[in-house]
Amino acid sequence: MIEFEELPLLRDPLVIAAFEGWNDAGETATSTLAHLVQMWDAQPLAALDPEEYYDFQVNRPRISGEAGDREITWPTTKLFLARDTPLDRDVILVQGIEPSMRWIAFTQEIIDLAADADASMFITLGGLLADVPHTRPIPVTVSSDDPDIRDRYDLEPSRYEGPTGIVGVVSDAAHRNGIPTISLWAAVPHYAGGSPSPKATLALLTRLEMLFDTLIGHADLPDLARAWEHGVDELAASDEEVADYVHSLEEQQDTTELPEASGDAIAQEFERYLRRRDED
Repeated sequence: MIEFEELPLLRDPLVIAAFEGWNDAGETATSTLAHLVQMWDAQPLAALDPEEYYDFQVNRPRISGEAGDREITWPTTKLFLARDTPLDRDVILVQGIEPSMRWIAFTQEIIDLAADADASMFITLGGLLADVPHTRPIPVTVSSDDPDIRDRYDLEPSRYEGPTGIVGVVSDAAHRNGIPTISLWAAVPHYAGGSPSPKATLALLTRLEMLFDTLIGHADLPDLARAWEHGVDELAASDEEVADYVHSLEEQQDTTELPEASGDAIAQEFERYLRRRDED
């Protein structure tokens, strides 16, 4: 690991991680992580040596700058430290790219830093393509392998079985090293998952707010989410087959009891609205 700064004494730190690639449909998870870095003015802490973990023919370096002042940026995983957060605790943010090789060593570097920081929780973010309509609230699944965490936040254990990405590997390693874990996944409509999905990012961010009973600034995400939904509306309207498919997904979701429609969820949403109104 390439250290930028010495690890200071931290206040009950937690880690939030997101990775580009297979775990990041609609760039949902990495956009959420980038939003947190910006809103919390997180500062660079460390970076992983890119040559150890990436195939540069898959993740190519980028060159930028003007003549005489050109610079190459290598793809890598960076760690940031946010100290001014509404959580009254420090947060280490892992802004990563799924590695091309040496996943075990890659994971161990991140877990070692979390252990050195005495992190009390490790949160991973993900986005997956799913059969959900873009016109309805984006479902977000929250799970934990830690019984105490499940009891505290009223969560379910993950029941997924099958291929996993680096998010699953890192989360499992944190759990096995005694760091309680929480995993949040936003379901992105598969017919609109090829481009960034600000609506899914907003859903993931809102679920984080609910989890920690706090407010995180949304900046222009609500406007971007509405523009995205309008764009997908136009796409569906131009193709009768897509429009029929979206309508069938809407009917299916409307007849299913969703967490977003529960009395507790509605009450929590109203309380957050009142707090935002007071702040404004």
